[in-house]
Amino acid sequence: MRIGLLGTGPWAGMAHAPALSEHTGLDFAGVWGRRRQAAGELADRHGTRAYDDVDALFADVDAVAVALPPAVQADLAVRAARAGCHLLLDKPLAATVERGRAVVDAVREAGVASVVFFTSRFVAGTEAWISAQARTGGWFTAHAQWLGSLYGGDSDSPFAASPWRREKGALWDVGPHALSVLLPVLGDARRVAAAAPGPGDTVHLVLEHAGGASSSLTLSLSAPAAAAGTGVELRGASGTAVLPTSTGGPVTALLRAADALLTAAGTGRPHPCDAAFGLRVTEILAQAEALLDDRIG
Repeated sequence: MRIGLLGTGPWAGMAHAPALSEHTGLDFAGVWGRRRQAAGELADRHGTRAYDDVDALFADVDAVAVALPPAVQADLAVRAARAGCHLLLDKPLAATVERGRAVVDAVREAGVASVVFFTSRFVAGTEAWISAQARTGGWFTAHAQWLGSLYGGDSDSPFAASPWRREKGALWDVGPHALSVLLPVLGDARRVAAAAPGPGDTVHLVLEHAGGASSSLTLSLSAPAAAAGTGVELRGASGTAVLPTSTGGPVTALLRAADALLTAAGTGRPHPCDAAFGLRVTEILAQAEALLDDRIG
């Protein structure tokens, strides 16, 4: 499969480009970015071609991987799908429900495959744990914490300057990760029952799930470094279960996401983390954002 990369920022450089170069089932055919010089530099590092015209890239490849802000990703994903390209997308799918729905509609109408890269779903140990807990069932409640220190005062992360993260905060950046773990285990969220702000960009959510369980989420990019970390605890009829610590970096997870895209494209069977699932996560985030806006306003 010939694949192109859209994006030239830190995430494209540290994760997407290395994974696309390394995957033996992919031909990394080119890079397009909003900054021409950065696209050229990234393409040179990985022995591929920089494109000035994104539509020319779409015409030359079978698929695209996207490492761009969600608002930019959604519009380009629609164009890529209409050009017949399979899509390896990043989370969140879009910055609004309307734009997310446009991606899903374009994927369906074009008959292309889509996979949204929710990191935890493509880490082998984590995905095995999620599947095992879904089979166990009988869960009464869950609590998820996704606490980053991007804005904790002592961070040197290249993502700290990201404009969309500054605007959308932890809800939209790490919220998708938490939802990608909870929804397959507890069922879809029937509604966001409560949403409250905390320190910095921290938010607290309470969800009611279709399976009858409830969950609470604490999401932040503003935690002190010593307090940062990820955790999910389930409690139910069979006792408790705790999400295992992830091993391996984003490149390994992206290699598995690329495997999933190849399988979906080859079989025509949608992956559980397709654009439709990405849209559902976007809808839940938008509901939570509306509740927070009402509370703050």
